Amino acid sequence: MPSELKKRKNHSNHQPQVPASPPSTQGRDQTSEAVSPASVSPSKPLPQSPNPEKPAGEPKKRDPSPTKPATPSLDAIIEDGFEREAQWSGLWTAGLIVVTVLSILTRIYRIQDPARVVFDEVHFGKFASFYLRGEYYFDVHPPLGKMILGAVAALAGYDGHYLFDEIGDDYVAHGVPWITMRMFPAVCGALIVPFSFMTLRELGLSWTGSMFGALMLVFDNAMITQSRLILLDSMLLLFGVTSPVFIFMVVLADDDRSISGIDTGMVGLFTIGVIGIAVLVDLWRILDIERGLTMAEFYKHFAARALCLIVLPISLYLSFFYIHFALLPYSGPGDAFMSPKFQATLLGNEMLTKSLPIPYNSQVSLKNKNQACFLHSHEARYPLTYENGHVSSEGQQVTGYMHPDGNNMWEIIPARDNGSPPVLDADEKKNGIRYLRNGDIVRFLHIRTGNYLLTHDVASPLTSTNMEITAVTPEEAETRYEETLWQVNSKDDRTGERLKTMRSLISVTNVKHQVVLLPNAPLPSWGFGQIEINGEKKLDAKGATWYFEEVIHDSIVDGVDIYGPPVQPTTKRRGHMPFLSKFLELQNLMFVHNAALTTSHPYSSTPGSWPFVSRGVSFWETKDGLRQIYLLGNPAIWWFSIASVGIFVVVWLIDRIVLRRQVDLLGPSLRKWFDNAIGFLFLAWLLHYIPFFLMGRMLFLHHYLPSFIFSNMLAAALMDFLFRLCFERGPLGLAGGDRTLAMRIPVFAWTKSGPFGGLLYVGLIVGLMSLFLWVFNFFMPLSYGYGFADVEDLRKRKWFKSWDLQYA
Repeated sequence: MPSELKKRKNHSNHQPQVPASPPSTQGRDQTSEAVSPASVSPSKPLPQSPNPEKPAGEPKKRDPSPTKPATPSLDAIIEDGFEREAQWSGLWTAGLIVVTVLSILTRIYRIQDPARVVFDEVHFGKFASFYLRGEYYFDVHPPLGKMILGAVAALAGYDGHYLFDEIGDDYVAHGVPWITMRMFPAVCGALIVPFSFMTLRELGLSWTGSMFGALMLVFDNAMITQSRLILLDSMLLLFGVTSPVFIFMVVLADDDRSISGIDTGMVGLFTIGVIGIAVLVDLWRILDIERGLTMAEFYKHFAARALCLIVLPISLYLSFFYIHFALLPYSGPGDAFMSPKFQATLLGNEMLTKSLPIPYNSQVSLKNKNQACFLHSHEARYPLTYENGHVSSEGQQVTGYMHPDGNNMWEIIPARDNGSPPVLDADEKKNGIRYLRNGDIVRFLHIRTGNYLLTHDVASPLTSTNMEITAVTPEEAETRYEETLWQVNSKDDRTGERLKTMRSLISVTNVKHQVVLLPNAPLPSWGFGQIEINGEKKLDAKGATWYFEEVIHDSIVDGVDIYGPPVQPTTKRRGHMPFLSKFLELQNLMFVHNAALTTSHPYSSTPGSWPFVSRGVSFWETKDGLRQIYLLGNPAIWWFSIASVGIFVVVWLIDRIVLRRQVDLLGPSLRKWFDNAIGFLFLAWLLHYIPFFLMGRMLFLHHYLPSFIFSNMLAAALMDFLFRLCFERGPLGLAGGDRTLAMRIPVFAWTKSGPFGGLLYVGLIVGLMSLFLWVFNFFMPLSYGYGFADVEDLRKRKWFKSWDLQYA
C-alpha cells in the first residue's frame, strides 16, 4: 500500500465524524459537504444519508423490483477505492520509472555538444570559478545554485583557472570539465518530471492523467534546452516542484490532510504568495469549531506552520549567504558594488592597500559613488542664459567628469578656528600634521584655477529648484566666506574619527545654504557633455555620496603613509562587519541592480508573448553545419497548456453562475476537488506569471518556465476532470444510479478505481501525445544543436517571423 494511502487511513482514525447532509438545491456552496479520502476509513463507517422513514442503523428492506440493483453504502464504495488503489500501486511505480528514465535520457543526450561556452554559461561558469578562487563577486541572484555548481566543478578536479570569458570559447582548450558541470543541472532538470508525476498523483489524478502531464514535460523542447547547460534554472525549478510533495507528505501532514484538500497541503512552490494563501486557508479551516480542535491545538498547528514555513526557510536562506561570504574571502570583481566598510573585510582590497588618512593642505580628488564621476572644474563659464530661460551667474563651471584629470584635484584647507584651535592627538603633534576628521568644516581650493568651491542662491543649469555650484577667486571668497565653507560627514565613521581615501563614504554639505553636492545629468555642448553638479536641499538625497580617491601630500610616499603603521593586507583582515549588516547590504544591492536591468537585449521578450511561444532566445550558433541552439518551447504543448488555463476559468465561471440559479452540475465532492486541486494549480500559475507584467527589467522566455510547469499540470488535471470525472460519470455507476450518493463520493474513489479510463479518454491522450512527439522531434535540431542539411530545411522550423533563427 502506498505511503500516502496509509496516511489517509491512519489520519482518518483521528477525525471527528460529522453526519453528511443530502445535496442541497438552494444554490449555496456545498464544498463543506464533500467527503475526502482522509476523513473516511472502513474501520469507522460513515453515517448514511438521513432517511425520514427509517431510523439510522435499521437494516434496509430488499427492493421489491428484481431488476433494480442494490445501492451500495458510501463506506463500502470508499473501502473499495482504497483496495483498488493498492492493487494498482505496481503500475504507479512502473509509470514513475518510465517517465524518470525518459526524462534523464532526453536531458543528457549529446550533453557534451557543443564543447563551447553557451549563452549564460559565460556568467554562471564564471561564478563557479570565483568560488574556487575565493574571489568576491556580485550577482543579482541568491548564491545557492552557484555554490552547487562550484562544488560540482571542484569534485571534477577543476581549480577555477578559467573565467568563461566569451560565448563560443573552447572548453577543451581551456581544460574545463564542462560535461560534469552540465551533468548536474541536467539531472536536476530530469528530476522535475518524476516529481511532477508524484505531485499529480497527490492531487488525485488518475494514472493516465499523471502520465500525460509528466510526458508533456519530458518532451518539451524548452525544458530540455534549459536543463542541459551550466545554468541555474533547472535547479530552481526542481526545488519548486519538490516543495509541494515534501510539504504535503511531511511538513503539513496532520489529521486534516486529504487529496481533495490539496490547497492546504501543497504549498510553497516558488512565491510567498502561494505559500501565504494556502496556509491562511488551511488555518481558517482548522479554526472552524466543527472540526473539533481546541484553541490549544490550533495554536500548535499555527506554531508548526510558522516554524516550518517561516523560521526554517529564513534560517536556510541566511545560512546560504553565510557560506557565500565564507567562501569568498579575497578581493574580486564584486568589490566595486559594495560599501567601503564591506570592502575592507576582503583580503587584498584597495580599502586595505590604498586606504590612507587625509592630511590638511593635501591635494585630493573626490569621486561620486553612484555616478562614478569626479568633482571637476575648469576655466569655462556658465552661459548667461540657459535653454530653459533661466539666468546664471556666469561663474566658473563646476562639473562631474568621468575620467582622471588634473582638473579633478582640490586642496583641502581648514576653516578658521575663530579662537578655538583644533584638538590634535599625540601623533599629529609629533609629526606636525593635522588630519581631516569626520564632521570637519573645510574649504576646497581648485588647484588648476586657484578658485574656491562655492554655492549661492542661483538656479543650477538643469535643475531650477537646486543651487548652482561654482568657483570664485580668493578675493571674492573672502567677502563670501561662509558660502565657501563645506562640512564633510561620514555615516560610517564616528564624529572626530579620521577619514580615509577609498573607505570613507561622505556627503559634502554647504554650511550656509545647507545643500549637498549632487551630480545630475549631462550638460549641453557648452558644458562639454560633462555632468551637472548642483546643490540639493535634501541632505540625504540618493546619489549625494562621495569618497576621496586620491591624496597627494609630502607624508605619503609611493602610496604609503610614512607615519602610519605597516599594512599586510594579504595576510590579515583589518575591517570587520557583522554578518547581518553584510547580508542586508547585499540584499538591497541585489534588488536595486535587478530592477535596473532595463537595457534592451536582442532576444528579450514581453510576458504577454510567452505562453504563445512567439519569441525564443538564441543560445549559441555557428555557421559550420548551420548549427544553433535556440530556446523554444514545444509549441503544441505550450498552446495546449495555455488553452487549458482559459478553459478552467470558463468552466469555473459557468459552474458558479448556474449554481446561483440552484442548478448543481458537479456536486460538492467534485466541485471541491475542482476548486482545490485545479484551482491551486491555476493560482500557482497566476502568481508566478502576473508579477512579470509589473517588472521594468528586461525579460526572456525562460522566465515563464515555472508558470509553464503549473499550466502543464493544470492541463493534465483538466483532462482528467472533463473526460473521466464529467464525461464518464464514474460516481453514478459506483453509486448504483443513486445521484444523491454519487455527489458525495470522494473523487479518488473513482479516479483510482481504474488506471486508464474510457476508450475515448485514452484515445484522446494517445492522439495528443502523438502530436506532441512529432512537434518535439521536428524542433529537436534547435534544442540539441544538431545542425541542418541546408538553409531551406532550417527555414521550415521558422513558423513565425518573430522566431529570429540564425541563417534563416
